[in-house]
Amino acid sequence: MPRDRVLLPVLGLASIALIAVTAELIARHFFSESAERLAPCLVLNDPSHGVRGIPHSTCREKSLESKLIEYRLDSAGFRSGFASQEKPAGTFRIVMVGSSVAMGERVSFEQTLAALLPKELSNRSQRPIELYNEGMAFGFARNVALRFPDALAAKPDAVLWLLTPLDVQLANVEDVQSAFGGPAPAPRAVDRLKAQLLSKLRTSGGDIVTGFALRHWIYAHEGQDVYVRSFLSSGSEPETGFLKQSFGPFWEARLHDFAGYAALVESQARQAGVPLIATFLPNHPQAAMIAQGSWPEGFDPYQLGERLRAIIVAGGGQYVDVLPEFRNLKNVGDLYFPMDGHPNEMGYARITPLLADKLNPVLTDR
Repeated sequence: MPRDRVLLPVLGLASIALIAVTAELIARHFFSESAERLAPCLVLNDPSHGVRGIPHSTCREKSLESKLIEYRLDSAGFRSGFASQEKPAGTFRIVMVGSSVAMGERVSFEQTLAALLPKELSNRSQRPIELYNEGMAFGFARNVALRFPDALAAKPDAVLWLLTPLDVQLANVEDVQSAFGGPAPAPRAVDRLKAQLLSKLRTSGGDIVTGFALRHWIYAHEGQDVYVRSFLSSGSEPETGFLKQSFGPFWEARLHDFAGYAALVESQARQAGVPLIATFLPNHPQAAMIAQGSWPEGFDPYQLGERLRAIIVAGGGQYVDVLPEFRNLKNVGDLYFPMDGHPNEMGYARITPLLADKLNPVLTDR
């Protein structure tokens, strides 16, 4: 009947809409994010001076996978955990620089490397070692070079530069607010309409998280081999190129940029007579590949670490290699937020002793 030809499609669409809304409500129950952000505590739009924290500021942020985290910045604008920058007499001070992993984004301060690592090093060396944390969100290589005088002003006995793939991939980012301010306008009218509709939905009710929840579940429960295959097959050259045996033009260019900033950092450290020690921590897919001990032909998760070692050592710095230690880790997927990619609380707890084992011999004679 004519009425049925209209009614059945309408019922079908209504059923699909009901299922979609129900799935979204369930997803939002498990994955929500706060309206508060870390950004108000940071200066993000000053290319000449770099990203920096606002002294004595406090911000809170909850990402889709994390708890609500408080970021309390000290009198110099760092998430250091210290009330003052003054170095106690007789204490060996390490100043740590780097980006979000160094800062400890997504976890409480007590669970970050900045809090855990000095305790491990003090226990191993039987002397007081403290770590003043100058890691900064978006503090990639260019930013470290610009802000390195701050590291030297903290009177370090050594500087630890904590590197990740993003520190190389985004080495030359100048204006963070522009670089991360959102996607460029879509060229097609239909894409612009889609973007406007999504923007209105997000303004009124937050991001749509059903797809995020499905991918989170797959990555968290279907095994690391599935995660690695999915990442390598779907990622673009900027995302996956650093895992290849031979780097393409994009990553060669980024390494060239990084080497230039590393030279500036090492020059400043050398003039101040302060040892520079660099290490490289893998992201989630890289750690999974190393832990599995196998990877597809044409890939090599150790390659970027070796290239960074060559750059750091050539400039007079020291390089501490922790990548091989990830071969001995079980259940690597439990150490990272599956979608976000940052280490979680368990990740920092497991990474800390690996790094302390490698750092302790380097610091023994200092």
